[in-house]
Amino acid sequence: MRRAAGIRLLVLDVDGVMTDGRLYYDAAGREFKSFHVRDGYGIKRLMTAGVTVAVISGRPSTSAAGRMADLGIPHVMLGEDDKARALATLLAATGIPAREAACVGDDEPDLPVMQQVALPIAVADCHPSVAAAAAWRTSLAGGAGAVREVCDLLLAARAMHRE
Repeated sequence: MRRAAGIRLLVLDVDGVMTDGRLYYDAAGREFKSFHVRDGYGIKRLMTAGVTVAVISGRPSTSAAGRMADLGIPHVMLGEDDKARALATLLAATGIPAREAACVGDDEPDLPVMQQVALPIAVADCHPSVAAAAAWRTSLAGGAGAVREVCDLLLAARAMHRE
């Protein structure tokens, strides 16, 4: 995909993209999430290749914050009610224009970001409205390696473009 070659910023949602979308709580009411290790490896490879990775999520989460810190993701925006505003802040902070950004989403709150970037991507098990807005759709579900699939796509497109 030609559009993927020029992507310098990948914006990810958390619930339903980096996780399977289910919320887990222990007996004390503490939330925890499950992340796929292959997604993390893909994110690290992408950042090593020079692509900036960011997270914009509507829910605050200490477990998500911990995982993002573990991965070294530099731009983490959790508990964002207005994802379009968060994207504008992110673009200003990074100096990367929306025409060089991709976003991976799964549900309607992700649409304001997806509609502004060059490459809107939906996970396989997304809401139908997100599928309709996507330029590309993963074959894997959120939390099951979909993010790794996106990272591999971007890396392959960059490699092809250099040849």
